[in-house]
Amino acid sequence: MSCDYCGRYWKGEGCNMTERKILLSSIISPAFYDIHQDILSHGHVHYWLKGGRGSGKSSFVSVELILGMMADPQAHAVVLRKVAANLKDSVFEQLWWAIRSLGVEQEWESKTYPMEMKYKKSGQRIIFKGADRPKKIKSAKFRDGYVKYIWYEEVDEFAGMDEIRTINQSLMRGGKDFVVFYSFNPPKSLKNWVNGAVLEPRADTLVHHSTYLTMPKEWLGEQFFWEAAYMERRHTDSYRHEYLGEAIGCGGEIFSNIVLRQIPAEEMAAFDHIARGLDWGYARDPLHYTVNHYDSARRRLYIFYELHKAGMSNRLLAAEIQKENPDGETVVCDSAEPKSIAELREYGIDAIGAKKGPDSVGYGIKWLQDLEEIVIDPIRCPMTAKEFTEYALEEDGNGGWKAYFPDRDNHAIDAVRYSREQDMRPIQIW
Repeated sequence: MSCDYCGRYWKGEGCNMTERKILLSSIISPAFYDIHQDILSHGHVHYWLKGGRGSGKSSFVSVELILGMMADPQAHAVVLRKVAANLKDSVFEQLWWAIRSLGVEQEWESKTYPMEMKYKKSGQRIIFKGADRPKKIKSAKFRDGYVKYIWYEEVDEFAGMDEIRTINQSLMRGGKDFVVFYSFNPPKSLKNWVNGAVLEPRADTLVHHSTYLTMPKEWLGEQFFWEAAYMERRHTDSYRHEYLGEAIGCGGEIFSNIVLRQIPAEEMAAFDHIARGLDWGYARDPLHYTVNHYDSARRRLYIFYELHKAGMSNRLLAAEIQKENPDGETVVCDSAEPKSIAELREYGIDAIGAKKGPDSVGYGIKWLQDLEEIVIDPIRCPMTAKEFTEYALEEDGNGGWKAYFPDRDNHAIDAVRYSREQDMRPIQIW
């Protein structure tokens, strides 16, 4: 019988579930098995696949795209690079690799001008586009079907989410199921737009990180692993960036101890040293309320709740705090707003002012820097994750950095500092 996924016969023989698994396991890294199942079950629309050199993410996308099109006669695909000249030697060749690996090269044909691939049986097409001028990318027209698959290879080369949204809005039309792949090696800078984009919580989005360590050694060859081991021994930062796909920063980042991960409810249930802090907002400037737990024995801070909003009245703020904090635990606030503190107290919030003192900003940031880890749940606390990862020293114009901590884009950081004043002893401000 034919495969229940691709709907066809491979090499003239019936393709059952067992045969499919054997074939796919020979060309898809084990790191992507869960993603493969998620795609089959229509779990998400947007798949951000980040990782280091040799992690197999581009190979995985190419296989999924070919199999997915062969399984759905209505499905077409658009594959994009920022610069059109890079298409031929990257994604075009990668997709032919997938076709050959699946043993279906007799069923596909291609041409290079205009660049496209065609599934002979149904006439389905893969169109290749350079995004040099993204507004010129129009909705593709097909006799039957729609653009089900979109693949942004090296998505970090694109200008930002505005550009991505413009393209998606043009292409994602006329269908019911879409699969959009974004594959990239994370840039060094934590402030790069793509490193921030993967922190934005969306129910229809799945973010996946892979490295060469999950790849079968014979796929990459002995020399690849030798080179990686050498880099790990001699050039640790380059190894972390190039091979592990870590955004290690460019030198001016203030916090190098950030860990971004979801904190499960069962882990939070054991938190017993919880504190709350509040940094006031001013009209368009957002207020920030934080809830976090500090493990003093392991020197780890866990940030798992935030309220980040501009233009919120103290009455509405108090109502939100009461929802999160029904037991009325103390909230340490920026003491620069005594009237607002008094108003919160009138609404039933046990609000107190932070003590601050000489150089309290510098001391608090250095205390945070000295922690073993600052664990931030990017789903529950996206603005906290954004501020802590992007907070950086300003350049001095001479290739170095200014010696002071900038007073901007730091509402979450200030709120966390206020919440943990009691844990910063000994400190001169007391």
